[in-house]
Amino acid sequence: MTSQSTTAKQGKARFRFITDIYGELKKVVWLTRQEVIYLTTLVLIITIIVGLILGVLDYGFTRLVNDVFIGG
Repeated sequence: MTSQSTTAKQGKARFRFITDIYGELKKVVWLTRQEVIYLTTLVLIITIIVGLILGVLDYGFTRLVNDVFIGG
């Protein structure tokens, strides 16, 4: 096998890979703009709530450790 035929096979394999990706992306059911906005807002709200809860817990445990163990 020559290096030219190997190179040609690799080029065809790359082209087929790209066309396969394009074909699979055509099958994807994409979200509507309204669904994307709703889900993004939902994720941001949940992230903020969980962040606040973790912040309060962290503050409480920090105060507990400082008051009980360090005595400060």
